[in-house]
Amino acid sequence: MSAARSTVMTRRQRVIGFALCIVTILLAVLDTNIVSSATVPIVRDLDPVHGVDNIPWLIAAYQLAATAALPLYGKLCDVLGAKKVFIGAVATFLAGSALCGMAGSMDWLIAARALQGIDGGLMSVTMVVLRELKGPGEKNGGRGGGVGGIVAGAGMALGPWLGGALAEHADWRWIFYVNLPFGLVVLAAAVRVLKLPVRTARRTIDFLGAGLAAAFSTTLLLVTEWGGKDHAWSSPLIVGLLVATVATLVLFVRRQATAAEPVLPLGLFRIRELRYGFAIQGLVGAAMMGSVVYVMIYLQAVRGIAASSAGLYLIPMAIGMAAVGLLSERLATAGWSQKTFVVSGTVSASAALALLATLSTDTSLWTVRLALLLMGIGFGQLVGQLVRLVQDTAPADQLGVATTGVRFFQTLGSALGAAFFGTVLSRVYAAHGPGGTTSTIGRLTGHARRQALDAFVTSTNVVFWTATGVMLLATVLATRLPTRREPEPLNPEPVRVRAEADPEAGASASTPSLHR
Repeated sequence: MSAARSTVMTRRQRVIGFALCIVTILLAVLDTNIVSSATVPIVRDLDPVHGVDNIPWLIAAYQLAATAALPLYGKLCDVLGAKKVFIGAVATFLAGSALCGMAGSMDWLIAARALQGIDGGLMSVTMVVLRELKGPGEKNGGRGGGVGGIVAGAGMALGPWLGGALAEHADWRWIFYVNLPFGLVVLAAAVRVLKLPVRTARRTIDFLGAGLAAAFSTTLLLVTEWGGKDHAWSSPLIVGLLVATVATLVLFVRRQATAAEPVLPLGLFRIRELRYGFAIQGLVGAAMMGSVVYVMIYLQAVRGIAASSAGLYLIPMAIGMAAVGLLSERLATAGWSQKTFVVSGTVSASAALALLATLSTDTSLWTVRLALLLMGIGFGQLVGQLVRLVQDTAPADQLGVATTGVRFFQTLGSALGAAFFGTVLSRVYAAHGPGGTTSTIGRLTGHARRQALDAFVTSTNVVFWTATGVMLLATVLATRLPTRREPEPLNPEPVRVRAEADPEAGASASTPSLHR
């Protein structure tokens, strides 16, 4: 366990730090989906001839880099302290945003987008900062608990709309440049205001383990991105990637069992809350991918709604997530444990997915809105509570790797869910459709088109029923969580932290020691 040194933050400084985290999380959430609605003007400007072929790489580059970097970010937080990593992550985010805005070709933009993706751990690092901003006497159920649902909901609704609006009324480059003024304010204020524990003991970083984690996640994501779409599952490329995925996973687990400072300590899985928390988060990631993506496809392919308008149907989901985020603190005060939130969230999400599984070609669109509202209520309880559960239970010197571990399993779950649900959709459509793939529906007419739409609805129903099963499995795991209102102490023995003089902290700065 590393020693730590920290100054005492005043209440005003903690409030400012909390606001900085809110802005940072919102920027991170927006950055993940703001590009989706601006791909057409980007291609038209940078490469109107071959740019469309590069759109998958534009999206995948960010996801690949973000997932690969997650384990290392967590370890850096534990070794260097959250403040240094947070400042470095924000600076990387700004550099990537500037380079994306200045892109002169699709290759340049893809590379810059990958640089932004390397900063994909920004949200996880910010969650670590939020945890360490809590005052010595502040309960763990404090104000940071509901922020996940509120910000995630707002970002989910605003991202596609903001990207489309900037691309249409200004210039697509502003979807990246808009990050700069807000990010610079966050960066300057963080340097001055944040006073978080600083690690003083020398600890090594398992770069080999981080490299193996990156190799495993990259090959896995490439399999899910290409398998059954660009290349057959039996093709040499996909088979080779699958072999590489298994090999790197085995090497990674072996390295984590032997390394002095592993990036994802296997000992975390011996803690019941962490073991179930990681598994539930992975299942939630898969179910979210199977819901949001295929609702959007259903609205566009079956109901003929434009992509920009289809994005507005996510507003009820965002409202549900934000409402639960606002209510979570009061509900926790009223007696809701973290287990209650997780069970309630998985049940609500399961009900929403089951409702989506009943869609037909002429179902009222208000049914879709209702299902998405219910889904937001479910996911809103899960987004923040699973992170808080892990943070409350993890050893203090492994707070960073535990926090990024949650995000890591969510991302892997999303990737596996995308591949599995895509395969289910394709095979069911092939069995019931008029021939061809789902991409040919728009060109069909008459009876063939009607048959294709019916087959597509049948396919999405199977996808949603499958996603319902995934969430029900998450519910079963949630019931296995121990019921505990207040978290147990993070460490059996407190770590002594020396408080340095702080003119703003007044008398509180002279506190001889803090307990972490």
